[in-house]
Amino acid sequence: MFISNAYANAAGTPQGGGTMELIFMLVIFGLIFYFMIFRPQSKRVKEHKNLMSSLGKGDEVLTSGGILGKIAKISDDNDYVLLSLNDTTQITIKKDYIAAVLPKGSIQSL
Repeated sequence: MFISNAYANAAGTPQGGGTMELIFMLVIFGLIFYFMIFRPQSKRVKEHKNLMSSLGKGDEVLTSGGILGKIAKISDDNDYVLLSLNDTTQITIKKDYIAAVLPKGSIQSL
């Protein structure tokens, strides 16, 4: 009565052609994901594995918790390391928590 009928305009609707743009955008997002997230993370994991394999007795290390210590005992059969914090204190930590190997004499210089 007071409301007029609204009809859709068929001439303004796109007819297909959106699949190529969608595929292109998915490829672009995949490349962004690979180069910004996946590749740097896999590089960090590889560097950390190399660090874990190069550990030896007497190395001075920094843990992810901020503890400085010297490796007193390390074994290949398990994932734990005995760290000597000073002459009387030793702690056992998991190898994965070692963040960096410090240069020799770093602990005495502090």
